[in-house]
Amino acid sequence: MIYLDNNATTKVDDRIVAAMQPYFNIHYGNPNSLHTMGQTARKAMATALNQLYAGINARDNDDIIVNSCATEGNNHVLMGIYYDLIRTGKKKKIITSSVEHPAVSHTLKFLESLGAEVSYLPVNTEGLINIADLQHELTNDTALVTIMWANNETGLIFPVTELCAITHKAGALFHTDAVQAIGKVPVDVQASNIDFLTFSAHKFHGPKGIGGLYIKEGLKLTPLLHGGEQMGGKRAGTINVPYMVGMGLAMELAVAGLTDEDSRVRSLRDQLEEAITAIPDTIIIGKNYPRTPNTSLVSFKGIEGEAMLWDLNKNDLAASTGSACSSEDLQANATFQAMSMDTDLAHTGIRFSLSRFTTQDEITAAIKIVKDCVQRLRAISTYTKL
Repeated sequence: MIYLDNNATTKVDDRIVAAMQPYFNIHYGNPNSLHTMGQTARKAMATALNQLYAGINARDNDDIIVNSCATEGNNHVLMGIYYDLIRTGKKKKIITSSVEHPAVSHTLKFLESLGAEVSYLPVNTEGLINIADLQHELTNDTALVTIMWANNETGLIFPVTELCAITHKAGALFHTDAVQAIGKVPVDVQASNIDFLTFSAHKFHGPKGIGGLYIKEGLKLTPLLHGGEQMGGKRAGTINVPYMVGMGLAMELAVAGLTDEDSRVRSLRDQLEEAITAIPDTIIIGKNYPRTPNTSLVSFKGIEGEAMLWDLNKNDLAASTGSACSSEDLQANATFQAMSMDTDLAHTGIRFSLSRFTTQDEITAAIKIVKDCVQRLRAISTYTKL
């Protein structure tokens, strides 16, 4: 199987598996216990935290709360803002984009049902927001702006530093879902001055089921989970030390691999796109704008995305039709809809996403598979060449 679905999840690096292993069955003490076994685990936890802080350039007095995933982190921020600022009547509004991951957009829909006011910034036909739209929506009642660092489907990079500065000038807080940015582009919380940032280890070759929430020094959020005093009482629950060790090392390796990502992986992605655009009536979404080096969202005119996906799969090529978190919904691609694409094209998106483990041989083979699948499916469809 040629795996080009790395925005959905990634292979756990063998070095990370090896680093995690002792904390399952040798150094398995609870890090809150005072005995030697517990303190050994606690030291490993501290090392992992240091790796996370260094990876995003967090300050010593900032918080990184280790949790189960970015979905939990996003919920923590949004629910915390609701409880701390909106429910108390201090503020009433949250602003977001119309192409956020369901972990953000679905949570905001829930908060709307509780009385929060949410404004959804539109995107243009390339999937980008207009900064002037944000400036227009910001008011004294705005509690939070939440806009992703990089889009999970298009790979488009949003100007979060500029968006954050505009948000702060209006007296609001700024959160970014950086799930698709870690390990693909430099992420620096000090340079961007972001208030809250979320990430998941399994998007950068760490284990599934663990993530992190960055909170800038001086800010507080009502905890999402209550119980024990883990994470300084900010997130209850026994710490998953093996996975935390894995996430810390994954962060370190992801940052160390940024040069390879921006050169070799980008080159492979560009080779794939060059071959794909030689196929008549194909569109690379956002091709001429800043994108993560590994991601390509392609529209093949006349081919249903699901049909293409299954044909690729039968030929041992793994890709996706968009966000894996909404893959059971066979409606038109939500990102394409937000971009006001033609109805026919809105059903045709296929996302290819590479990783540091993707090889030249795999891309060469993938190009042939894609071309053959397009030819086969168009031959049995109502496709008419433009």
